[in-house]
Amino acid sequence: MAAAAASVREVPDCRPGTLPLAELLAAGQPAVLRGVARDWGLVRAGQRGMDAAMDVLRGAWNGQPVTYSYGGPEIAGRPFYNDDFTALNIEVRRGALDEVLDAIAAHADDPRPPTWYLASLLVDTRLPGLRAENDLDLAAHGIHAPPSIWIGNRVTASCHYDAQNNIACCAVGRRRFTLFPPDQIGNLYPGPLEPTPGGQAVSVVDFDAPDFERYPRFREALAAGQSAVLEPGDAIFIPSLWWHHVQGLEPFNVLVNYWWSSVPAHIPAPVLALQHALWTIRDRPEREKQAWRQVFDYYVFGPGERAGEHLPTAARKVLGPVDDALARQIRAMLIGKLNR
Repeated sequence: MAAAAASVREVPDCRPGTLPLAELLAAGQPAVLRGVARDWGLVRAGQRGMDAAMDVLRGAWNGQPVTYSYGGPEIAGRPFYNDDFTALNIEVRRGALDEVLDAIAAHADDPRPPTWYLASLLVDTRLPGLRAENDLDLAAHGIHAPPSIWIGNRVTASCHYDAQNNIACCAVGRRRFTLFPPDQIGNLYPGPLEPTPGGQAVSVVDFDAPDFERYPRFREALAAGQSAVLEPGDAIFIPSLWWHHVQGLEPFNVLVNYWWSSVPAHIPAPVLALQHALWTIRDRPEREKQAWRQVFDYYVFGPGERAGEHLPTAARKVLGPVDDALARQIRAMLIGKLNR
């Protein structure tokens, strides 16, 4: 495993009721929250063994089918691409949760088992009984962040970023996180925007065996990186747009995470603007691109109030604060223009 230069800073002896969320958001840096989920029933069950943890999951499951990824032993636990990056090396299946758990248990001692990976399943939709004893209760902090669960064997989630803030709780097994600040995107060699193994572009560098001749700038990423190993009951705060590479280190691993945005729900994901810009700006002549950079700096990346501050309030419209009503108007306008 390629080693990052630094360790993620730690916040010791955390408790759900005293999470320093304001400080974490203000700092904008990753932080390990040691022991924050230590009292969860699933964590305690996992410390008794894999079977006990699986029994908790079976008891919380409502019987509805789940979607998961499967890969043969040859993928070595790494959902990724085929050789020419045109398709994925996994197949998406749908079935019963207990069948997935049984398969993981049956191959727990294999040196190179097949991969089973149930990713980003909303807890409340399939395991509604789980939250009673396994929840950070972020709502008590004024944050709406329904938890998702990740279940698998020794799976590697290739390095990627999420648009939202994230707290990921290691419930069963151990996980290694390797993180990079947003400015390292060019040194991480992102793959295609689609298809993707998990919904986001991922680094194409194999962290277990990096090819520095093919990807030389990855050395710079490692120099700027941070790493941490989470034990059961630990969590990690990952600020939005920080890249993170996640490795499950045990034959059975369960993680529960919480995503939330720092902006209201009526403001959509910026990746939509990225895709539109790839279409409308990237292939223009360089002189035009640089001019558009100045336009975006003025309207978007500069102070929010600057572009409209010299206008009467009634004339500002989209140059003023965007509320839910204005967001609906903008959406309708864009749909109308794109459909022409």
